[in-house]
Amino acid sequence: MKNQLLLTLSLLFSVLGLNAQYSPDILPGYEQMTIQMKPDYEGEVYCTLIRKPQPEPVNKAVLYIHGYNDYFFQSALGDSIQRYGYNFYALDLRKYGRSIRDHQQPTFCKSLDEYYADIDTALALIKKEGNDHIVLLAHSTGGLITPLYMDSRKNDAVESLILNSPFLDMNMSWFMEKVAIPTVSFLARFFPDWIVEKTGFSSYAESLLAEHKGEWTFNTLWKRPEGYPKKAAWLRAIHQGHKKVKKGLSLTCPVLVLSSDKSFTETAAWQEEYRNADIVLDVNDIQTLGLKLGTNVVRDTVANGMHDLILSAEPYRTIVYDKISHWLHN
Repeated sequence: MKNQLLLTLSLLFSVLGLNAQYSPDILPGYEQMTIQMKPDYEGEVYCTLIRKPQPEPVNKAVLYIHGYNDYFFQSALGDSIQRYGYNFYALDLRKYGRSIRDHQQPTFCKSLDEYYADIDTALALIKKEGNDHIVLLAHSTGGLITPLYMDSRKNDAVESLILNSPFLDMNMSWFMEKVAIPTVSFLARFFPDWIVEKTGFSSYAESLLAEHKGEWTFNTLWKRPEGYPKKAAWLRAIHQGHKKVKKGLSLTCPVLVLSSDKSFTETAAWQEEYRNADIVLDVNDIQTLGLKLGTNVVRDTVANGMHDLILSAEPYRTIVYDKISHWLHN
């Protein structure tokens, strides 16, 4: 009953945004639509749908959902999806990227299901635009949110999931994962605004940014190299999501779980291994817990892939695109 009520409310907010118009996006060749959602505990809330449609109408689409401390900037991904014959969409979730507003703490949530209305809205718009076959492609924290969303909503509009290094567990010590995080998660019910981590290392961002050691350019106000302060309520939201995954989800749609073939511990000092490994998550956790998502899960790894596999160095990111293309066409 509760899920039906949430779905009804979300679809109502979707309908309110259906008459909005697209405008040119910050990425050349892309369009965006800003959608006002129901206000939350911080005030007005928005999400942003970005698209790159096919020149000729088709009825299939990929919707990309970004990770934590992230937003959609990977235009090469959208360009590739379009070449595969799909309409491409991306969603900047509330309080991320294009959707951030001055009165909000970027990336903050108290529960991961706050994002479900954003996804409902995006899917309603994508379907309204003539897409009957939709694939969700999600990275990192987006790769945690989307399976939980699908398990909750039982949404048959989505044909399959592609998860790019999904955030299915913490990459921390036994004490942190088994003692410290559950304790903070419990205390978050009483002290939700308690800042449990101010900032992190910037090594991952440096491995990506062209001005440092990488190949890419992005807005460092929206994707901060050192990250955003993390509050106890956010950590509790992630912890609750991880507990659901470990208990097991009941997805029946096909799920592709992709990760690098190895992890490497991130530190403050630069190391060349950062270019060829996941320095954010434990790939063994990803591959093991990926089986908990449903009954039709395919797991695969990419040698020398980075955390965001599509930002890996060549020739490894071409391998990622080949795997995505094969999935979409089979």
